[in-house]
Amino acid sequence: MMMFLGMMLILLVSRTQAFVGRFGTVDPSVVSRGYVAIGAKPPSVSDGSTNEAATTTSPPKQRKTNFDNSNEEYLSQPTFGGYTVKQRLREEVESPFRKVRLLFFGSSAGSALTALYFSALNTIKALSGGYSDAPPLDEALTSDAINIGGAIVCGLLAYREYKAGQSNLERIARGGKLARLVVEPAASGSKRQQLAAYRRISRVVIAAGGKDYISKLARSMTSDQLKDSNIIPEKLLEVDVIVVPVLLESTEDGKVVARDTKKFWKEEVQPDHEFDKNFDISKADPVVAFPIGNNQWSDYLESEIETALGQGFDVLEKGITLTIKKNGRILRRATGQPPFQDLIGTMEVMDGSRFGMPGDSERYGGP
Repeated sequence: MMMFLGMMLILLVSRTQAFVGRFGTVDPSVVSRGYVAIGAKPPSVSDGSTNEAATTTSPPKQRKTNFDNSNEEYLSQPTFGGYTVKQRLREEVESPFRKVRLLFFGSSAGSALTALYFSALNTIKALSGGYSDAPPLDEALTSDAINIGGAIVCGLLAYREYKAGQSNLERIARGGKLARLVVEPAASGSKRQQLAAYRRISRVVIAAGGKDYISKLARSMTSDQLKDSNIIPEKLLEVDVIVVPVLLESTEDGKVVARDTKKFWKEEVQPDHEFDKNFDISKADPVVAFPIGNNQWSDYLESEIETALGQGFDVLEKGITLTIKKNGRILRRATGQPPFQDLIGTMEVMDGSRFGMPGDSERYGGP
């Protein structure tokens, strides 16, 4: 046991030294507790220095930029399994003792197999007879059973840890693919940006479906229903929700892919004159962003569409919705139109923003 603990300590120290040697130490003054928008700069720290002193520090800033670029290239390098170094480091951060448990259970399974080898030799001696050092047969068989059981149990536990790590890596890789998807806000003058830019700023609701589904979604956000005034866009803006409609169409080979949502939304959506009053498609512009890059969106939504189809849902007619929290993780998956009333009333609680999201103290009060 002491040898095993010593090996664990050496492993942890070596990994820490390798990480510090590669990335260096971190200045606590520029550590952010949450995600920041693309292009945001870390807050500057004033130390009372003069402009002359600031001028003399410009070369180190350039070196730091080069150092950061080098780190980014290193973190983006693929490893075995197709996952990048950054994704594997993030998995270790989320489950720091997984490799320790994997090593422990794996080594225990190996020890049990080694013990089984020697107990099997004793069993052969007991069966053959004529060996003075041979144990009784019942003791040898008991040792065999214990060693076999230990090897099986520890092997299964090690395999479970491995599968859990792979599942976590798949989720992280999929989250990275989601963050890299590009959208264009509907508001005039807005620039294209990745979904990662909305982290820590807004929640994102991806609503994907056929033409009728997207038309119904657009009318629900841009028309007054009967005598009621439509305030959904205003309320969504208050709770930091951005809606990304994705137009889906079925190809000749039966594959469901994304199409040009912006053009359909702006030019082809028509009101139902019997129910929709004061239809204005631009009314929802502050809370709508259109997907850019049909191939990338089709690739990401492929597994979601296959899952919905496998459960018997018509994704073109019923549609699917993905609700993404401010931290970039998917809160829930559902079919049908987005439940705006529920989102407006409960989103602050559902994604945990009111209870523990870093940086929200000013908004909700507390330490």
